[in-house]
Amino acid sequence: MAYTQSQLEALEAALASGTLRVSFEGRSVEYRSVDEIKKAIAEVKAGLASANPATPRTRMIRIFTEKGF
Repeated sequence: MAYTQSQLEALEAALASGTLRVSFEGRSVEYRSVDEIKKAIAEVKAGLASANPATPRTRMIRIFTEKGF
């Protein structure tokens, strides 16, 4: 599903205000808990990041060494 920046802003505003009902574009969704809103925010952010290929991905490289004696 394609997410929009306005959806993300609506979710973040609801989280900041402590409400569980989010309304945008004429639709309304009521979440059961703050954790559900946080999961929805994470999903929308991931969707926006994958839709924009110019966004660089974070990479972590771990190096392990031993002397080999």
